[in-house]
Amino acid sequence: MATHEPKLVRTLGLLDVIMIGIAAMIGGAMFVLVGPAIGLAGPAVVIAFLMNAVITIFTAMSYAELGSSIPEVGGGYRWIREGLPRPMPFINGWLGWFAHIVATSLYAVSFGTFMQGLFALAGFADLYNMDKVFATIAIVALAYVNFRGTSPTGKAGNIITLSQLAVALAFIISGLYIMGTKPEWTVQFSDFAPMGVAGVLAAMALTFVAFEGYEVIVQAGEEVRNPRRNIPIAIFISIACVATIYSLIAVTAIGATNTGSDMPAWKFIGIHGELGIMKAADTFIPFGALLVLAGGMVSMLAALNASIFSSARVALAMGRYYNLPHLLSMIHAKNRTPYVAIMVSAGITLLIAYFFPLQEIAKAAGLIFLVLFAQVNAAVINIRRLYGERLEYGFKIPLFPAIPMIGILLNIALALYIIITQPASLLVTVVWIAIGLMIYRVYSFKQEIEHTAPLIASTGYLERKDFRVLVQYMPEDPIKLIKYALKVAEGADGEVNILRVITVPYQMPLSSGVAFVDDAIRSFVPVRSVVEERKVPYHYLPRIAHDVTDAILASVEEQRIDLLVYELDRFKRNRRLQMLLTCDAMLVRDVKGIDGSKKVLAFYDDEGEHSRLVLKCLEWMKDTERAVVYLSRLEGIEYINEKDRLKAHGYEVVEASIPDRINDRWLANLMLEKVKAYEPDTIVLPATMLGIDVINSMSMVRTLNMVNSNVIIVRHFTIHVMHQAKVMLRRILQK
Repeated sequence: MATHEPKLVRTLGLLDVIMIGIAAMIGGAMFVLVGPAIGLAGPAVVIAFLMNAVITIFTAMSYAELGSSIPEVGGGYRWIREGLPRPMPFINGWLGWFAHIVATSLYAVSFGTFMQGLFALAGFADLYNMDKVFATIAIVALAYVNFRGTSPTGKAGNIITLSQLAVALAFIISGLYIMGTKPEWTVQFSDFAPMGVAGVLAAMALTFVAFEGYEVIVQAGEEVRNPRRNIPIAIFISIACVATIYSLIAVTAIGATNTGSDMPAWKFIGIHGELGIMKAADTFIPFGALLVLAGGMVSMLAALNASIFSSARVALAMGRYYNLPHLLSMIHAKNRTPYVAIMVSAGITLLIAYFFPLQEIAKAAGLIFLVLFAQVNAAVINIRRLYGERLEYGFKIPLFPAIPMIGILLNIALALYIIITQPASLLVTVVWIAIGLMIYRVYSFKQEIEHTAPLIASTGYLERKDFRVLVQYMPEDPIKLIKYALKVAEGADGEVNILRVITVPYQMPLSSGVAFVDDAIRSFVPVRSVVEERKVPYHYLPRIAHDVTDAILASVEEQRIDLLVYELDRFKRNRRLQMLLTCDAMLVRDVKGIDGSKKVLAFYDDEGEHSRLVLKCLEWMKDTERAVVYLSRLEGIEYINEKDRLKAHGYEVVEASIPDRINDRWLANLMLEKVKAYEPDTIVLPATMLGIDVINSMSMVRTLNMVNSNVIIVRHFTIHVMHQAKVMLRRILQK
């Protein structure tokens, strides 16, 4: 993975990042959400908090693994650049930046409201409508603290968060003392779950947002000392502390509250909603309302500081990769902080706080964070498979990949609940994604490609076809793969895009590759005659890049490619291309040449998109004798209809029985048997067959090496982790 300069400085220790995590997670929820949650679940709210902590751990482990192994600014956005295809990284960064800015605005306005309430209690009721002024002061002050450096930010954050914890501790100790003086406190818990399981689930849904802030820790990955150790520890300690604090506040509030009547304490607190904890505190702590109000103010300041820090880091990371203006990646020479990202994020925060319906927009924040979490869970699976032990891990997820898979399912379930209960959240999220995708297409993608894999020239037809094939120009034998691409383009009435990659070492600027452009253009001259002879529209695309894979991925996206023609053996070795390719692929091992191919034997099952692409491939090779080995678990009329459909296309159908238990060795032996019987010039296979990975199976690889035929494996585009999930689900259902 390439590095980018200038870097931030590692000044944050373990305590600093723990405080950042706690501050972001608690926010105002410590006193504002606990009251309504008690009203929904009664004393069983403790179970709701503990269950939320358990659910959170599934995704938190993904953050811990990636935060320890790729400790760079941007957190989830940076990892998704490595683990998921375009435009997923942009969407993640765009949503993350928006969600953190909205959270910052909400915390600032809430702080202003608390300040206004405090002045009202002090007798200054004429300070009405000053909440936005107080919010502005808080944003500007904490933005300045963040600008001064991570060390001042960490110290300020520690002071604010420790003050926040001191208020919580005062509330808890006072409550425990009162409970110790009145033995009848246990009566308050006799009806432990008055609202049943439904109440617990409702409380979980309400308070889950209070467990989301731990991801701010990984945004500081580039500024944490010893990140491989400190980031995982900070994540898990933060979650444990927050779950404990919420539970103890709920227990002491219920156990110590004196309602002055027969009304249960949980109902008294629930009736007062967001003011419930304040009302409860007034019954057993002198100046209890003032204490809770002060605690709420400090909590909002702590969360505000963490959110300003986090939103600026997301903007910095996106600026580094040109998904946002590169100006946002500028680091202050003295303070070593992303000062432009801080100023821009703070400015947008002020605009939202003043001019937008913040409460409605904020409803989408919970849904957005769940989308981000699901993406990170998917990315950790791909990154572990892609890099394996080449990364240094401070923490590795156990029971891999089951844990992140469960995390994805939980994220989806909670997201659906939010969509059902708060439909406006879906509208806001979709609108923001749509705006982001327009910006991505018009600006961000072009800027990213220009600075990572620029296209130097383009020669060929002005005409563009709907179906577009990409093939890499291989200097050692340029014609071989191009002929396969031409064959496909002829059969599909498409065009061929021939990519020539001029690679430049990472230590050198891309501009140094310009010296080789003329040679690259001249080398195409002998190939052009072969291409033009076939009368297929073509484009020759010389591109400069540090990495061939980057150039291929950029070309696929930029040219709207439908099919990549690529060498099979190279593809097997290129795990990154396997993970991030966003079009279909035809993977070729050439033995006899496509021009001499007269007999084609295809293998087809009826279990996926890869096999449907096999049939398309046969259509593209219409001037050959074609047979299909049909592997199917269908029975009766369905099987007969599918077989007749294949015959209607002019294919000879070769039937094969499938045993109850299959593996890659059985499949390899079957393939070898059919190839020996039919003696084809070319074999066409789907990338997965009957749930078996044809490309990476050792048995299949050995068998394919034995046959004296061209081999074509077709692979339909699918996000890798989603395909794995479908295969796993299919196997479970079969059992």
